[in-house]
Amino acid sequence: MINSLIHPKQGDKANSPWFDEFLVKLLENRDRTGLTEMIREIDALMLTVEPGCSAAYVSELALMTPYHYLVTLESESHWTHVLRIDMNSPDLLVREVRVPGRGDIFRSLNEVYPIGAHKPNSRYMGEIFRVSNLHEVVEQQKAREIRFFNQDQIRKLELPGNMAIVKPSPYTHNIVAYWERPPEDIRVYALGNSIILDDVNRGYLQAKEIQEELGLDKLIRPIDHLATRVYSQNREVAILEYLTLSSYYYWGSYDIANQNSSTNVTKSIHYPEERISPAKVFTAANHPYFVNHLVGLPSPTESFVRNYGPRLHHVALEVADGEINGLANIDYVVQAIRARGKDFLLDVIGSREEGLKQIFSSASEHSSLIVEYVQRFGNFDGFFTKQNVAELTHAAGVEENLRLLQAESEAANAVSA
Repeated sequence: MINSLIHPKQGDKANSPWFDEFLVKLLENRDRTGLTEMIREIDALMLTVEPGCSAAYVSELALMTPYHYLVTLESESHWTHVLRIDMNSPDLLVREVRVPGRGDIFRSLNEVYPIGAHKPNSRYMGEIFRVSNLHEVVEQQKAREIRFFNQDQIRKLELPGNMAIVKPSPYTHNIVAYWERPPEDIRVYALGNSIILDDVNRGYLQAKEIQEELGLDKLIRPIDHLATRVYSQNREVAILEYLTLSSYYYWGSYDIANQNSSTNVTKSIHYPEERISPAKVFTAANHPYFVNHLVGLPSPTESFVRNYGPRLHHVALEVADGEINGLANIDYVVQAIRARGKDFLLDVIGSREEGLKQIFSSASEHSSLIVEYVQRFGNFDGFFTKQNVAELTHAAGVEENLRLLQAESEAANAVSA
């Protein structure tokens, strides 16, 4: 039987006795009932963008990531663009709302937050897990009081019909989906008609040509981790809920004291290589916003959640170790992409001596997601360094404050008009 508690905990963040107790109970139960064995890797990631934005976003991803445009699934109110690296890494499903103003549960999760409401359709949705026995996984999860969309709701949401989809988490606002796929079978999504959109394909091909000319295709590797931000009071329950829904284990937590936050990492029990099934990271403030005036610390993580809602903050991609013309690969990648007009929030931080270098892009105007690049040197076996995380968190907080001011200004102008 798989033992999800075999890995020693990393980090210096203290958890509550309640968390420590139920971490053991939940994972032991998950292992004993066979759920850990049945739930395998992340097969795909789903997100939605604003009407008219998907062609530009696919082009942006084609330059900045290893993803390739495969096909578009056309349904009544959406285009769903399937992006793929290969069958060893998750697909990316980019949904574009074709009907402006169309409402659903995912849009409503944006509309109550000041910056989220500014782009109500721009939202990361969640992960699709491959499972070996869909019926058994769903029945076991329902017995744990996990709630699923029914088939009529899935049809109305225009999501793939060959999946069981969990309703949005009250803690992360993300969904998790399961589907049964033999590992030797190709991924096929039961949704709409398969077409190739000329504007999407044209932008994709142009971006890939640039990427290959610059040699970035040999340097940028698949997704390393996904980072979700949650409210301070939901840190522990968000982690334990995800461990209940997945076959991940708790890697550990680090306290980033000077940014009043913690970084909490979970990883796949089945696949040590993140390119197959990316790590899932949860970031939360150490204190709620209303005591900031008492603790005297910045609170960029809590501010992000209050402005956007709980949601995915960034997608991190690995950069191959090595250097080009005396530059670390990550420095070359950033220089090349900056020269093509993409902004970054700061300079590359970290060093070979510290074991890794990292950087955040500015948030995409199409999806609101940040891209992180991370290069780990030599035999570095850690996940990050605390100083790097502190600098990245601070830089993201500065941009998010600017976006809040912009959203408030535009809202005020709309009222006065």
